[in-house]
Amino acid sequence: MGKVQGEGDYESAKRFDDDEAAFVKSGRVDQAARDAVPKSQAEADEMKNAEEKGKSRSKGEDPTPKGKDSTTAAPDSSAQKPPANPRDR
Repeated sequence: MGKVQGEGDYESAKRFDDDEAAFVKSGRVDQAARDAVPKSQAEADEMKNAEEKGKSRSKGEDPTPKGKDSTTAAPDSSAQKPPANPRDR
């Protein structure tokens, strides 16, 4: 597999995907989620502030439903829809 650095580092992407799949199959996801719960109100506040800071730099939520690629996203609702009856075209 050819190695392309930057946005297209195929080897790293494959290694990440393989490691992620192995982690999910390992059954350790629930424990990891429990371990990630904030241990104090101060830690919860710190996590919330970090989330808000990250979101402030965001362009907004991805309108694509989770698990779907952009080719299957709903059409823009502001776009003109064709008439339901072919004779009206």
